[in-house]
Amino acid sequence: MQEKLSSSVIKALTPGPKPFEVVDTQIKGFLVRVQPSGRMTYYYSYRAPSGMRKRIKLGVAGSELTPAQARDAALQRAAEVAKGVDVQRAKQVAKVAALEARQRTLQTFITEQYRPWVMSSLKTAESTLERIKYHFDDFMGLAIEDISVRRVEAWRTAALRKGMAPATVNRTVNCLRGVLTKAVEWDWLPSHPLDRLKPLRMDKSPKARYLSDAEEKSLYQALAERDEKLKAARARGNKHRAARGYPLLPDLGEVAYPDRMTPLVVLSLKTGLRRGEIFDLRIGDVSLEGGYLTVRGEDAKSGHTRHIPLSPKASEVLTAWLLQRGGEPGERVFPSDDGGRLDNVRNSWSSILADAGITAFRWHDMRHDFASRLVMRGVPLNTVRDLCGHADLNTTLRYAHLAPDHKSSAVALIG
Repeated sequence: MQEKLSSSVIKALTPGPKPFEVVDTQIKGFLVRVQPSGRMTYYYSYRAPSGMRKRIKLGVAGSELTPAQARDAALQRAAEVAKGVDVQRAKQVAKVAALEARQRTLQTFITEQYRPWVMSSLKTAESTLERIKYHFDDFMGLAIEDISVRRVEAWRTAALRKGMAPATVNRTVNCLRGVLTKAVEWDWLPSHPLDRLKPLRMDKSPKARYLSDAEEKSLYQALAERDEKLKAARARGNKHRAARGYPLLPDLGEVAYPDRMTPLVVLSLKTGLRRGEIFDLRIGDVSLEGGYLTVRGEDAKSGHTRHIPLSPKASEVLTAWLLQRGGEPGERVFPSDDGGRLDNVRNSWSSILADAGITAFRWHDMRHDFASRLVMRGVPLNTVRDLCGHADLNTTLRYAHLAPDHKSSAVALIG
């Protein structure tokens, strides 16, 4: 059956007991197929360069295409065929490419490629992956090719509006940048999509946050009170268990510290160890007789081994903790509850700060407190650099303004 496929012709078509086709009289190969259900579908039939007869679906009449739109689509396909294009094959290739693009998402790359590598190559692998997942969750379903400077800048703007510090924004973006760098190295991307993204400008020598004398006193008091509360709670618990015939838990009243937090905080304040360094510290790294501890190169951010003398306070706390803790030289000084590597102490630390009435003081600020107090007591900056394990003296110079009278003495030289 042949007709010019117009709106009136399509409306007049009546479904039969079997499918039938109506071929357009003006555009060669343009046709509509009518099913017994009444569904009508436009097709374009053509001869491929191989000589094989093929047809390509243009769309469903009514819900997808009007007759006029179907005619335009047929003319477009006819023009492509005239140029030697196998339009059906081209459509299949495009469909496969689209499917591959959907499968080449950021989530797929991280799960199948990046995660196995980063877990074996980066000490902070878990926290890095968690940061990426938490902050870029909306990016995970995107094809990795679709991650662009524009998208990341939009995320960055939103993060700043929510109050995220510029330095934190830069660190978070750098985590994503690291993933995309590997995608380029492993041929998932032809070039790095964030090459043109500049980091946010920020103060290169920000003011170091350290505890005032009053804050330090409050912190130690909060730690002591917390220890007493934990011991009292254990005593009440054991009394309750004894009354009911349950096995008793270890008596915390017989040990110096009910848990790891007090020695962990004191040692952080008195040695300036990074969080990861103190979490990785082994019993064999502590020499109580020699009065120092060792940060091994494989656990240090700089990659260099350094030795840190123990102050009387640090030595006292460590001695008591190791005495009650026991353990072998290869075991961690502060293991997690299951004996593995400690992950974080965020909840306990937040509670301690709240009890002490201390605000805007992060765990890492204990490292700043250590360096600041050394400088304020006249310790040379290069010595502070060695103790802190700074790779660059410029990092240590952020504390230079705390040195006693160093600027006023310099200005006094000119009279």
